[in-house]
Amino acid sequence: MDPLSSLLSGIRAEGSVVSHAVLSAPWTIRFADGAPLTMVTVLRGGGTLLLADGTERAITVGDTAVVRGPEPFHLADEPATVQLPHVEYEINCFTADASCGDHELTGIHWDTDPVGATALIVGAYRAWGHTHERLLRALPSVLVVSEDAEVCAWLESSAADAARYSAGSQALMDRLLDWALVCTLRTWFDQAGADAPSWYRGLADPVLAPALHAFHGRPSDTWTVASLAAQAGVSRALFAKRFTHLMGRPPLAYLTECRMDDAETLLADTELSIAQIAKTVGYADAFGFSAAFKRHKGVSPSTFRAGAA
Repeated sequence: MDPLSSLLSGIRAEGSVVSHAVLSAPWTIRFADGAPLTMVTVLRGGGTLLLADGTERAITVGDTAVVRGPEPFHLADEPATVQLPHVEYEINCFTADASCGDHELTGIHWDTDPVGATALIVGAYRAWGHTHERLLRALPSVLVVSEDAEVCAWLESSAADAARYSAGSQALMDRLLDWALVCTLRTWFDQAGADAPSWYRGLADPVLAPALHAFHGRPSDTWTVASLAAQAGVSRALFAKRFTHLMGRPPLAYLTECRMDDAETLLADTELSIAQIAKTVGYADAFGFSAAFKRHKGVSPSTFRAGAA
């Protein structure tokens, strides 16, 4: 499994909050779910995202914004709207005391399309375990990707079809949103260039990609620089030099970092023994694994597990 697929494995649109919103100004939507990721696609019109840290980001037709949680934020037709009389909607379906009914924004209907209105598709994502936290650390507070009109038209039509039929409509919309999130993140990482995380940049390199796929697919194997170079089909020296240049660290340092991150997740999200986790992430015994974990994370595996619990 490649790194992006692995990191997304803990994020799903299962039973997602989702609405096709058609809004007439002045309006605001308050997002209070505490969701790790929220995605907003503008089909018509536009608005401004107002984040808790003071960030303001305008989005318009064809833009898909992904906002990193869990802090609440607003989407308004204009920044001044939140201080003036307006129609306010709220998405707050993931909290313990929330009551969301059919998960649609109250008062918003699929077939309502007044002239000059803003039309949106909104989805909030749930997370399980801790794997997704590594993805969130690689993302800014908000990212925006622009699509062409044909993609927006297809997405709106697909969302309308999902809402039109009661049987399987939630599952269909969930899968649609999962697909849209993966595509949006891939596009943003592609456009980020040198600002993309090193594990993503490496996957785009024809020399490093085979070795990275091999390692991430079989992390328990006893990998060396020579065996990784063999996967890449180049000399050990060339592989080590290219890897360090593109990834910002030597190959074995990268492998150790990934193994320790995987170990964190297994310690927090599973009941596997320390010895089992050691073998899963590529260590021959629990002693060597524990020493490496403490060296890199500052605490022993058992102490980390107790804190996570």
